[in-house]
Amino acid sequence: MRKLIFGVLVAAIAFACSKVPLTGRNQILLVPNDQMLALSSTQYKQFLDTSRVVNSTADAAMVDRVGNRLRQAVESYMNQNGYAARLEGFKWEYHLVQDKQVNAWCMPGGKIVVYSGILPYTQNEAGLATVLAHEISHAIAQHGNERMSESLVANGLLQAGQVATGIALANKTRQTQAIFQQAVGVVGPLAYQFGVGLPHSRKQESEADHLGLIFMSMAGYDPNEAITFWTRMAQASAGKAPAEFFSDHPSDQRRIADLKAELPEAIQYAKKNS
Repeated sequence: MRKLIFGVLVAAIAFACSKVPLTGRNQILLVPNDQMLALSSTQYKQFLDTSRVVNSTADAAMVDRVGNRLRQAVESYMNQNGYAARLEGFKWEYHLVQDKQVNAWCMPGGKIVVYSGILPYTQNEAGLATVLAHEISHAIAQHGNERMSESLVANGLLQAGQVATGIALANKTRQTQAIFQQAVGVVGPLAYQFGVGLPHSRKQESEADHLGLIFMSMAGYDPNEAITFWTRMAQASAGKAPAEFFSDHPSDQRRIADLKAELPEAIQYAKKNS
């Protein structure tokens, strides 16, 4: 029986191999997309119901405006380059939440939250676009599904029948939801803090930086502003404990150096869209 389960698992993993748009990195996505989106929608609504959502302010309007501008650029690229399937079921939402955390996040399906605590660091629309493009990139690259797939395998939740027909979430609701919360950066029940709990891998964070730089450029924002923003964040955290946004992320120096190296590529995408 163990050999059968192992064989089915290997076959499922081989079948579930995918490539991240733009970077071409191979990844394993074992969780059906509709199940990821259903979990995301439920968790997102619960979070908003228990949070101080900011409406009808200039900052809230800016979050919506920048989010939509990035969405249009991302959708255009994905649809024109054979990645439309990755956007199936996406229902984009953008919300500003009153909270001192220096953070933002995007759950599967384009469910975005910006904490008010990061706005003093973004300072302008291009700075906010840097943050949102990075977070949107996590959703486009399906990093949450990738991490959840790895966690399900590590926790022994994949059975032969489940691999063949899809993860049976209904049978393991609490355990699966806990893994989902970890996979998308949730620490406790409805407390979203990236880098705590199940940390984001440095590779995924760097990949989101890379994709985000290109996406913001596609949307008409100056990609040089990404370096300005991250330099500002590095200066603010110098000599202090890392801000939440940096937890288990690449070092400030590596992040900025990588972005500088990737600038020429991002600028080329801006020229293509001009």
